[in-house]
Amino acid sequence: MNFSSMNEGKALDSKLISAFPPPQRTLPVMLQRQALLFGDRTLLTFDDHTISYREACAIAARSAAALHQAGVRPGDRVALLCSNRVEFLQLYLGCAWAGVIAVPINVASRGAQLRHILDNCGARLIAIEADLVHVLEPLDRAGLALEKVWLIGNGRSVTLPDLQVAPFVLGNEAADPHQSQPGDTVAILYTSGTTGLSKGVCCPQAQYFWWGVHTASLLEMREGDVLYSCLPLFHTNALNSFYQALLTGSTLVVGQRFSVSGYTAALKRHGATISYLLGAMVPMLLSRPPSDDERAHKTRIALAPGVPVQFREIFQKRFGIGLIDGYGSTETNFTIGATLADQRPGFMGRVRPGFQAKVVDEHDNEVPDGTPGELIMRADEPFAFATGYFGMADKTVEAWRNLWFHSGDRVIREACGGFRFLDRMKDAIRRRGENISSFEVEQVITSHPAVANAAVFPVQSELAEDEVMVAVVLQEKARLTPEELLDYCQPRMPYFAVPRYVDFATALPTTENGKVQKYKLRDKGVGEATWDREAAGYVVKR
Repeated sequence: MNFSSMNEGKALDSKLISAFPPPQRTLPVMLQRQALLFGDRTLLTFDDHTISYREACAIAARSAAALHQAGVRPGDRVALLCSNRVEFLQLYLGCAWAGVIAVPINVASRGAQLRHILDNCGARLIAIEADLVHVLEPLDRAGLALEKVWLIGNGRSVTLPDLQVAPFVLGNEAADPHQSQPGDTVAILYTSGTTGLSKGVCCPQAQYFWWGVHTASLLEMREGDVLYSCLPLFHTNALNSFYQALLTGSTLVVGQRFSVSGYTAALKRHGATISYLLGAMVPMLLSRPPSDDERAHKTRIALAPGVPVQFREIFQKRFGIGLIDGYGSTETNFTIGATLADQRPGFMGRVRPGFQAKVVDEHDNEVPDGTPGELIMRADEPFAFATGYFGMADKTVEAWRNLWFHSGDRVIREACGGFRFLDRMKDAIRRRGENISSFEVEQVITSHPAVANAAVFPVQSELAEDEVMVAVVLQEKARLTPEELLDYCQPRMPYFAVPRYVDFATALPTTENGKVQKYKLRDKGVGEATWDREAAGYVVKR
């Protein structure tokens, strides 16, 4: 099958672009216009909450009023550590309404990583789920700007002597919307570092407008669709699904978390027509025994980037759901993709209208079609991409050098114009949809008094993504078991970053300059002497 001329979705694109001219591509404007247009139609559904388009506008105004009362002003950052609860979007909408920058944080963040994020963003207020507040208690808060804590939901009582603690409640009054501009930052999302600390991606208002336009177009979304996402709202994928619903007059149903056994039942229960999956979820669903109920739904299509080629057709035939591949990142947008009719096995798609993409060598020279290289991109429209990394000017310049965003991903562009993903060039690991910084994991492991050195690297998993492996060199005469090492890791890093495989070594392979040659460790991989926590029955707690 050949790619089409990329005319797909042009009617929807044109409609949304004309409805929201450039100065109006901000969330407060979108909320107000769609509230007038769709009124009492349901915009959001959580387990025990439904919110109409009109109510979403009112909630944003009341949430903004609460922020004002707390002394938060336009441009301030508010950290948000919360799972898929209605309060997450209440606060996100309030921040956008007030001109405040929301900083959604992965709920698994712990220790040094969490401290770095809070220090880097300079948030004076954190809204945190009551069940998660314990992560603040051991945190070294010296030097942080943090002053206030808002508790979300019910949980145990907590005492943080240096912080003002109060429950999060919507304001009684309605604040006027801040006159935000399309280039103003609406959110800072922290993405895994490669050989360094996590970086805060500054996402402008208009970036999410374009995320909504392009994703809705490729999913061939229609007014009245029901979108079901159980992906975490603190990631760009699920946050983007909210904008898709808002722009198209659809309903977003937010599930608490992905469940292999409950996924198709949730699609049926909510009447979902569109859904969202990550690459590893598809083989997980296929691993279950077939049942008569798994096609008893209305879902016609799912956004599912990174699904291994061998699983795509099997999944589509078994579950009756078409899968859409493509390419996007927190820093960019849905730059490469194709509609369902134009999907080709092994291809992410072609460059979307409004974007440019090239494959280049290490000197940024474009390579011929069929030649592997790094994918670099830029946008034609103002603020369709992120504007940089918060407080990290050097990293921003490095990533956007020569005025192109450098993805760190190795791809091939074929003569037909389609792009194929090969692998990551970065020293990063992707496990179950989460990006893991090997640097941050190494920092924790090497802080153990028995460890002299460590190298963290990815190895292939059964689910076609990565598993985390570490090679550890102990201090002279020190003793340490794999279980003891992981016991040390668990309270100090996200659960998904805790290594599965542990090798103890007398030395690590290095260059003449002393740099660890991780490719040699990756090539060696899991050996007979490697300890596997899953085989050993070691449990990592969430």
